[in-house]
Amino acid sequence: MPYSYKLTTTIPASPEEIYEAWLDSLIHSEMTGGEATMSDQIGADVSAWDGFIRGRNLELVPGERIVQSWRTSEFGDEHEDSIVTIVLEETDDGTLLVLEHSNVPEEQKSYEEGGWQSYYFEPMVAYFSERSEGAEEAAPQKTPQRAAPKKSARGPAAKEKAKKRTAGAGKAKRAASAKPKRAAPKKAAAKKSKTKGGVKARSAAARKRGKASPRKSGRGKR
Repeated sequence: MPYSYKLTTTIPASPEEIYEAWLDSLIHSEMTGGEATMSDQIGADVSAWDGFIRGRNLELVPGERIVQSWRTSEFGDEHEDSIVTIVLEETDDGTLLVLEHSNVPEEQKSYEEGGWQSYYFEPMVAYFSERSEGAEEAAPQKTPQRAAPKKSARGPAAKEKAKKRTAGAGKAKRAASAKPKRAAPKKAAAKKSKTKGGVKARSAAARKRGKASPRKSGRGKR
């Protein structure tokens, strides 16, 4: 007479990771060590452990629940398919996996008595533990450089402001240096006018002296 049983285990991974791994052919094979053909489509045929297990997807709830029909090569024609129901619940240590195996032939108790632990639970724990360690070792290589944000501070706007400040300072400096030079022409003009006045005065004195000299020469003839 068929019977049912439940098993539980904790896997160091999220419910979503376990769900996707179970239904992925490549990852399911790597995880268990036996070749598997899986699918994430309801009604699709599945197989595991090099064809020793065959069945199909009956119910799928992403990240929460997987229901598949299973029968092994040890099932006889008189045996109906067994049903495997996997429920995933997130915990602080990863995921609590609750497996219920129903409609199992009474004479096939090896699955309950170590089969699931040896061929699924233990390999799954090892697989996700190694993957987690690999992710932690690779994490430091992805750390961004601290110098990057400083480059953004010297953008076009900042350069334009600096350029305007430099231009303003140059104008002020030129304006300051130009003021004293305006007084120079006035001094030169004054000096020049003074010089012209002196020339005029000396020329007038010379003309007076010139007029006086003929008179002296006339007196001498007499």
